[in-house]
Amino acid sequence: MGIKNFQGKQVGDVNLKAEKITVRDCMSKSMVLFKKEQSIIEVVETLIKFRVSGGPVIDDQKCVIGVISEGDCVKQISESRYYNMPMEDTSVEKYMSRDVETISPEVNLFDAANFFLTSKRRRFPVVEDGKIIGIVSQKDILRTALMLKGFSWKHK
Repeated sequence: MGIKNFQGKQVGDVNLKAEKITVRDCMSKSMVLFKKEQSIIEVVETLIKFRVSGGPVIDDQKCVIGVISEGDCVKQISESRYYNMPMEDTSVEKYMSRDVETISPEVNLFDAANFFLTSKRRRFPVVEDGKIIGIVSQKDILRTALMLKGFSWKHK
């Protein structure tokens, strides 16, 4: 005789509303965005000013074409020192990561949490109809999960 369904005992009532929360409900619409033509110096200044560690690079139609991070900027600083090249002349396009993983705004919160675990990323651009509409980070997921703590698991 095989096990047909294994589900542990539920602690408290399961909130069906919690199961319907999507990325759209917890994403940030306020984003730091970059253009491929910007200089690395501008990016560094922006990262420091807004206290973020990176951001999407978009084209004129708001399509995500890359991501630039602190690590990308550090790489450029290191190379400029090694090769004695001016940093002001270097654009985002040269150092941005082009392999961008995005997420749909309709993805369930818990599926998004799993997506973070499997991808090892800290944030994802939220894309709808090919255009960026927000950004979701691990902190956004955690913040939303804290609001649900009494509904789907026991919290002491």
